[in-house]
Amino acid sequence: MLLLKKLKERNSVFSQWRQHIHAYPETAFEEFKTAEYIEKLLTSFGVKVYRGMAKTAVVGIIRGKSNKSGLAVGLRADMDALNIPEEIGLSYISKHKGKMHACGHDGHIAMLLAATQYLAETRDFDGTVYAVFQPAEEGGGGGNAMVQEGFFKKFPCKAIFGMHNWPQLPVGAMMICEGPMLAAAATFTLKVTGKGGHAALPHHTIDVVTVASAIVTSLQSIVSRNVDPADSSVISVCEFHAGTGSLNVLPETATLGGTARSFKPETHKMLEMNLRRIATSVSEAHGATALVEWREINPPVVNALAETKLCREVATQIVGEENVHVFTPTMGGEDFAYFLQECPGAFIMLGQGKGDNTSGLHSSYYNFNDDIIPLGAAYWVKLAETSLPLKEG
Repeated sequence: MLLLKKLKERNSVFSQWRQHIHAYPETAFEEFKTAEYIEKLLTSFGVKVYRGMAKTAVVGIIRGKSNKSGLAVGLRADMDALNIPEEIGLSYISKHKGKMHACGHDGHIAMLLAATQYLAETRDFDGTVYAVFQPAEEGGGGGNAMVQEGFFKKFPCKAIFGMHNWPQLPVGAMMICEGPMLAAAATFTLKVTGKGGHAALPHHTIDVVTVASAIVTSLQSIVSRNVDPADSSVISVCEFHAGTGSLNVLPETATLGGTARSFKPETHKMLEMNLRRIATSVSEAHGATALVEWREINPPVVNALAETKLCREVATQIVGEENVHVFTPTMGGEDFAYFLQECPGAFIMLGQGKGDNTSGLHSSYYNFNDDIIPLGAAYWVKLAETSLPLKEG
């Protein structure tokens, strides 16, 4: 394919963009320098830039050769990094201690920048393409912020599309499915309060370590005994904090934290209800009290049927039918879901696997594979041109 060949010839430049962004990671709603860098490049492409939404969002506006249809599509990439210390030896290692691009958002930016540059040069489409660079995907609610601040009123789209790298999938492969693809996600914190005291006299205390441990064990019954085995959901306790460092003192409080994931709204509500019930009842059974805070992160990613079919057809043109697979829905979350609640669209995975050399997402050893930048960019270009075909005459 000529498009892919041209983009591969430019990949040394695309890789420089990506590695620069990687070296200066910024977390949720703090992506000011990243946004400035994106704006500078978009301006150099001759693309009109909009700023001023969700603190750091950037939208590049590319007009086609014609606008007979009056239609537009959105192509979205996320910008934020994670609070993870980088442990992989790179020449462009993170210069911001304790932060790194451990999910490939630096690569997502580079792919959309590459596509935007090409689309701005050729403009072989009818209508408008919005290149959407979204902040705060990693639990910060950046997608929701953009929607609530009127993204679709300012940038009305007939469809919007997202893409994510997938280390488990080989380079040159893509995956997508219609309907629910990624789960609704929520986080919870749970504070247990008892009565502290001397560890040698536990009968004079209400031991919150024992109470919180019982809660952790009991929470595992929610999915195993309350969710239909044909349904999918998960509750994971990821933090357990208690004590002050004194090994002869039973603490007054213990704090648990974690995440809950599901696809169906009714299942999601049940998870919250039962988590609150178990935390309260187990605590009361031991004479302690529990305070639960539940925070919704994002709804499920649900791909529209027509847009999924279109994405699959475009992916086939880029990587071949034999390399386009059906994605098995997972408990991962993505706040692109907020865009899909307001506008038809679809989300796709792009393989970036390099055998044993690529760690999984959110690993301190993760690194985006620059070889897939032209593949992702070619997909974006072809998707835009196919969604907004030039009219003859």
